[in-house]
Amino acid sequence: MVFEFFHQQLDRKWEIYVQPHLNGLRPDFVLLHPNKGIAVFEVKDWNLDAMEYFPKRIGEDRVELWARKDERDFSLERSNPFAAISRYKKSIFNLYCPRLQQKSGFAAITGGVIFPFAESERVRALQKHFLGDSEAKSAGRYLPVSGRQELMSNNLTAIFPDATLSHSGIMRPGLADDLRGWLVEPDFAKEQRNPIKLDSKQRKYAEERNPSGYRRIKGPAGSGKSLVLAARAARLLADGKSVLLVSYNITLWHYLRDLVARNVSGRRKMDNVVFANFHEWCRDCCIASDDTREAYYALFEPVRRLNAAIDRIIDQKLPKAREKELLKPLVQELNTVLKPILNVDVPTLAADAAKSPDTPKYDAILLDEGQDFLPLWWSALRNSRKPDAEMLLVADTTQDIYGTARSWTDEAMTGAGFTGDWARLEVSYRLPLDALKAAQEFAIRFLPKDMIDLPDLAQGNLEIEPCALKWIQCDPENAERQCVDATLAMMRETGKAGLANADITFICNDTNFGRKVVDELATYSRVSTVHTFEQKRLEQTRKKMAFFMGDARVKATTLHSFKGWESRLLVVHVELLPENRTVTQAMI
Repeated sequence: MVFEFFHQQLDRKWEIYVQPHLNGLRPDFVLLHPNKGIAVFEVKDWNLDAMEYFPKRIGEDRVELWARKDERDFSLERSNPFAAISRYKKSIFNLYCPRLQQKSGFAAITGGVIFPFAESERVRALQKHFLGDSEAKSAGRYLPVSGRQELMSNNLTAIFPDATLSHSGIMRPGLADDLRGWLVEPDFAKEQRNPIKLDSKQRKYAEERNPSGYRRIKGPAGSGKSLVLAARAARLLADGKSVLLVSYNITLWHYLRDLVARNVSGRRKMDNVVFANFHEWCRDCCIASDDTREAYYALFEPVRRLNAAIDRIIDQKLPKAREKELLKPLVQELNTVLKPILNVDVPTLAADAAKSPDTPKYDAILLDEGQDFLPLWWSALRNSRKPDAEMLLVADTTQDIYGTARSWTDEAMTGAGFTGDWARLEVSYRLPLDALKAAQEFAIRFLPKDMIDLPDLAQGNLEIEPCALKWIQCDPENAERQCVDATLAMMRETGKAGLANADITFICNDTNFGRKVVDELATYSRVSTVHTFEQKRLEQTRKKMAFFMGDARVKATTLHSFKGWESRLLVVHVELLPENRTVTQAMI
């Protein structure tokens, strides 16, 4: 209703953004006119008779929105539209339009609340409790509240007074450009509305079951391996099958879930699919079985002790040099202890647990980024199959950043249930020509010849062109500043050609370095990021689980955590090579 009102009543030069990504904020509407101003609106379909709404004073200087129903009081502050509008206006003024004039520039921004099913007088009576003295005097113009009457009578003057101005003495096109980069819909959000498009070969693998029930697909970056995996999962779900979709990368599950959802009709269909990273699946299996639960917890006892010791040092907030000195031997010991536990002990225990009737069984088990897995892990997953279940593995040996792909020998493949050669996807639909040439040159110079799998480029794929690649050579002590500047430089290019700030992704291979960059962006440039840079292992895992491209903020993570994702606005930090590391390891 509100969109149709704005669409019909506003001058055609007004731009209407519906629930835009605003660096972590999601207002219902942002309206932008390069010569008239900016408006942000919240819409609430509340029935004010359904319960009693009232302000509640918290402490001496804060008022919250509360409600009372069935003699029970509860806070509605998280959905308080009056507080939200105030926050949106301040953010637009301070962060997204930094060139607006101080003080008077605030008048270029209207913040309105619309209740389509309530009487406007009742809403205004509620609003006044959340207005400061200076705001109350001009609320009708700069913080307008409207209800059923104004919307039904198409009263634009009451709902958005400044929309009727012929021009603004404050607003100008350059200021609109500043804001537009935050308002343009990110690639990820646009793609989520559309079903996945497959070529004939991809569709064949997605729709048809291999006679043996086992299929392995090899393909380079951008060839659609994850798309085929997701489309196959959707096909199985449509047939009423249960599916386990597994990756090694913790951050990848959001991406895979979104891909599957784009091909599934009806929310209930998603109830039959489980998304998990491999070691999460191991944990759940071991804990579900009475025979393996205690053994699983016992395996991690030395890890818990070392993590606790590391956390105690971090919590002391010591000088960085001293902290590094104390942490180094503990981290080395932790990595030494953890590797056999994760690679061998836990998968072996999970393989036994998966045989138990207490653990779930699936009609299909699908693996993404299969080159990250060991044959032992695949064998453990096979024990979670139902009778006549199918299994699908997709892989790219060129992306073998953990050194596990070579363990998949012909003998191991045969023992894993595979027969015949790999099915192949050769064409990349997501790699621009200049980026492909750079990747080819690097792979040929530095990677083992038998591990290289480079794509053919799709003809006429204009959506990924043009491509601009830039190398910045700098001293290590200046690298942090250069990464921040490169990120901010990208933000000056967004808002046009469909580029959005939420598509910008910063990638590095060192957690401490990455944290410095995101802290610098937040502190001095006020750019909020969703990132995975934490020293404490538990907090880092939580960050990874929450990381996804649909987030409204700039993204920042490690090379390992980003593998399998995609973005067309990338800032990548390549660290200086320590003497004890090979070129291949560091560059990957």
